[in-house]
Amino acid sequence: MFYLKLAWRNIWRNKRRTMITTFSIVLAVVLSSFTRSMQIGTYDQMIQNSAGIFTGYLQVHQNGYWDQPTLNNSFAYSDSLLSNIESLPQVTEVIPRLQSYALASSAEKSRAAMIVGFDPKAEEALSNPQKHLIKGEYPTSNNERAVLITEGLASYLNVTIADSLVLLGQGYHGMSAADLYPIKGIVEYGIPEMNRGMVFLPIEEAQYFFGTTNRLTAAPITLRDAQAVDKVQSQIEQQLDDSYEVMTWRQLMPELVQAIEADSSSGMIILLVLYIVIGFGIMGTILMMTAERQYEFGVMLSIGTSRFRLGGMLLLELLLLALLGIVVGGLLSLPLIWYFHLNPIHFSGDAASAMLEYGMEPILPFSTDPIIIMGQASIILGITALISLYPMWHAHKLNPIKAMRG
Repeated sequence: MFYLKLAWRNIWRNKRRTMITTFSIVLAVVLSSFTRSMQIGTYDQMIQNSAGIFTGYLQVHQNGYWDQPTLNNSFAYSDSLLSNIESLPQVTEVIPRLQSYALASSAEKSRAAMIVGFDPKAEEALSNPQKHLIKGEYPTSNNERAVLITEGLASYLNVTIADSLVLLGQGYHGMSAADLYPIKGIVEYGIPEMNRGMVFLPIEEAQYFFGTTNRLTAAPITLRDAQAVDKVQSQIEQQLDDSYEVMTWRQLMPELVQAIEADSSSGMIILLVLYIVIGFGIMGTILMMTAERQYEFGVMLSIGTSRFRLGGMLLLELLLLALLGIVVGGLLSLPLIWYFHLNPIHFSGDAASAMLEYGMEPILPFSTDPIIIMGQASIILGITALISLYPMWHAHKLNPIKAMRG
C-alpha cells in the first residue's frame, strides 16, 4: 500500500505531463473502441442480413441437398423432428421451408423466380414477410391459395395486388407444376437479390403445387445467441441420423466468411497504426520522466533502495497512469458507442446504392458488445506494460554517482 500511495503521488508531481499522457491513452481507447465497434457492428449486420433473414444460423436438410438443391433431395416432414430441435435451450424457432424455382408470368412478361413455400406464422422469426409488406395483406393459413411477391418482381411483371400470377415449373420427380394464383401482397427487402425475384407461397399450397406432399427442402433455425452455433450444431447432429445434414451459416455462406475475414484484417492494420502512434506517445513520456528524475533515482539508490524496488515503483506508476486513461476512455466510449448503436449512420446516394448492390442495408451500425471495450483496454494496458520495461532496465543499469552529478 505504501508503494501504491507513493506511485500515485509521483505521477501527479508533474500534472501537465500526466494529463497529456492520460489524454493520449483516453483517445487511444475511445478511437480503437469506436473503430472496432463499427467493424463488429457491420459484420453482425452482414450476418443478420444473410443468415438472420434467409438461411438461418443453422439449417437442416437432406444429406446431399446442398450439393444438388432439387426437390428430389427433399425430406419427409414430421412434427416430432422439428419439435425435438426446438426443445434445445438455444433454439428459438425452426422454420419449415420448401424452396424451388419456377417461371413467374403475367399477361405481358415472364421471369424465373425462387418459390418459397413458407409457414406464415413461423416465417416471422426469419425473413418476416409481414414486416416487409408494403401493399396488400398477409396470408393467414398454410393452405391459402394466394402469393406474396417481392417489389422488384412485381415492378418487372407490371402486376399489383389482386392481379393473377402464373407459375410454371417442374415438381417432385419430374412432374409438371403449373397453376394460377392471386397476388395477395407485395413485400420489399433492402437486399436487391431477394427483392428481384421471390414468390412466397403458403407451405401446404406449395407442397401441392410441386407435388411434394408433407416434404421440405430445408429447415432454417434461429438462435438466441449466434455465438452458440457450433454447440447447437453438435447437439442437433446427435439427434439426427446420417440421412440429414446440419450446416452452420459459415458453411452455407463461405463467401461471407471470407469477406468478413478480409475486412477484419484491413481493419486490424488501421488499429495497428493507431497502437504504434499511441505507443510512441507513451514512450516519449516515459523517456522524459526517466530523464527528469535521474537525480531522484540516484539518491534513492544511494540510501539503500534496491534496484528491484525502484523498477517496481516505476512500473506501478506507469500502470496507474495507464489504468487512469483506460477507465476514463472506457467511460467515454460507452455513451458514444451506445448513441451510434441506437442511431446508426445512414448513407444515401451512390454510397447507399453501392451497399445495396453488395446485399447490405445502407447503414453503419455499431456493436455494444462489452468485450470490444475490454479488449481494446487490455491491448493499451499491454502496450504500456511492455514500454515500462525500459525504465525498469534503466533503473537496473543506473550509476547512482553519475545520476546525482547530473
